[in-house]
Amino acid sequence: MATAKKLHSAFQHNYYLFRRKVFKLFGGAFHIYDENRNLLLYSKQKAFKLREDFRVYSDKRQMEELLTIKTPQILDISATYNVQDVTTGEVIGAIRRKGLKSIVKDEWIFLSNEGREIGKLTESSTARALLSRFIKLVPQTYVIVSADGRKIAEIRQHFNPFVLKYSMTIVEPEPSIDRRLLISSGIMLASIEQRQR
Repeated sequence: MATAKKLHSAFQHNYYLFRRKVFKLFGGAFHIYDENRNLLLYSKQKAFKLREDFRVYSDKRQMEELLTIKTPQILDISATYNVQDVTTGEVIGAIRRKGLKSIVKDEWIFLSNEGREIGKLTESSTARALLSRFIKLVPQTYVIVSADGRKIAEIRQHFNPFVLKYSMTIVEPEPSIDRRLLISSGIMLASIEQRQR
C-alpha cells in the first residue's frame, strides 16, 4: 500500500462527498469534495465506449490527470475495474462487482495489484437493500471492510431527486486498502446507481 507521503494531497482526506448530476445525456461526470465542500477531484466517464473508461483529474479543467479506472470486459455485470495512477504508472489494484449477488445486495471486492482479495464493499442491510430496489427514496448505506473483517470506511447515499450524492468516511487511520482504490469505489457506486435509476 502506498503511504500518504507519496499520494497526491487530494487522496489524503478522511471524508469525501461524491456528487453527480442525474440529467446528463452522455457519459458521466462526478465532482468529489471534502467536508468543507472544496473540490478535490473531478472524474469523467468517456461516452460511447464499449469498455467502461473513467478518468480522475485534480480539477474540472482536466489539466492534471491522476487516475484511470478501466474495465477490459464489454457490458459485464461482474466487471473488474482496474485502477492505475497516471502520474507514476503504478497499477494500484482493482475493484470487481459481484454481479449476480448485487441484484439483491450490492457487493464489490477489492483486489491488490497481484490480484489478491484485500477487502469488500457491501450494502450494510439486506432488508434496506431490497427495499431500495423498489422504492428509490430509501437511501443506501455501505460498509468497506478489510480481508480480515476490520471496518475501513462507510459510504452513505443522500437522497436528492436531481443530484446523486454519496459521502465516504474513512474510519481506519491508516487504511489497509489504498485510498485511491477507496475513492475509485465511490465513483463506481455513483456510476452504477445512475444506471439503475
